[in-house]
Amino acid sequence: MSLSQDVKYKLSRLNVLEKIIVVNVAIFLLGLLLQLVQGTFQQSSLSWLELPSDFFAFIVEPWTIISYAFVHYDFLHILFNMLWLYVIGQLFLNLFSPKMALNIYFLGAICGGLLFVACYSLFPQVFSYGTRLVGASAAVRALLIFLCAYLPNKDIRFFMFNLKLWYVGVAIVAIDVLGLFGTNSGGNLAHIGGATLGYFYAIQLKKGTDIGKGFERFMDWIVSLFKGSKKGPLKTVHKNKSKVGGYTKSDFDQFNHQKKIDVILDKISKSGYDSLTAEEKEFLFRSGK
Repeated sequence: MSLSQDVKYKLSRLNVLEKIIVVNVAIFLLGLLLQLVQGTFQQSSLSWLELPSDFFAFIVEPWTIISYAFVHYDFLHILFNMLWLYVIGQLFLNLFSPKMALNIYFLGAICGGLLFVACYSLFPQVFSYGTRLVGASAAVRALLIFLCAYLPNKDIRFFMFNLKLWYVGVAIVAIDVLGLFGTNSGGNLAHIGGATLGYFYAIQLKKGTDIGKGFERFMDWIVSLFKGSKKGPLKTVHKNKSKVGGYTKSDFDQFNHQKKIDVILDKISKSGYDSLTAEEKEFLFRSGK
């Protein structure tokens, strides 16, 4: 197996959030490379990807509402963001679909960015002019707070103590609110925007409404534009006798499998993760894999 084939194989084995980590690291390295080419340390070597605080500057650079979440200049900044994303991803993808993870990640980045631009544009006397936003923190916050709101009574191990997830969520939001009065007020505004999206998404999902479906359809449409349509030669279609009502046995098995997952998730939302039987926990873990 060649090196390129080996890399492609390993990338194909990554889950969606791990692939986002790879993209973040790749863009971080690109920023370092551009700094070397420029011959000096430039904190804005990826300035065309940064989100400007000025509303009119944002209007002419609309892609930055998402691209900023993939830009990091400081090693510790990207290290902690990606560690958080990896740990959160392991729990999230054991319970929910990859598409929902992407919905929350990108919507969290968008909401964080919009709150940042809105506050800087509406209250210029409070926030300094000319600031630009970078980092995946808002998107990561959205995933974290979603889990804290959807599974508030789930225990997690913190050193020698067991903590409920909702304790973690409250502590994180409190730190972000206090951070509004510090030197990184713009970043903390974005954190709060992402956290708000994560909380609202979880509360609505508990009520049976997935607020990310519209965004998911929009992204599917965007992807379809780049795929194009390929028309092949006309083919003779033979009726598949193994199908019943247009569905195969595997289709029914997949439907039943998903139905069982939905029942378990509904049980979690009503009674908490600890109410599951050992068999249900094992089934959910294997499904996540």
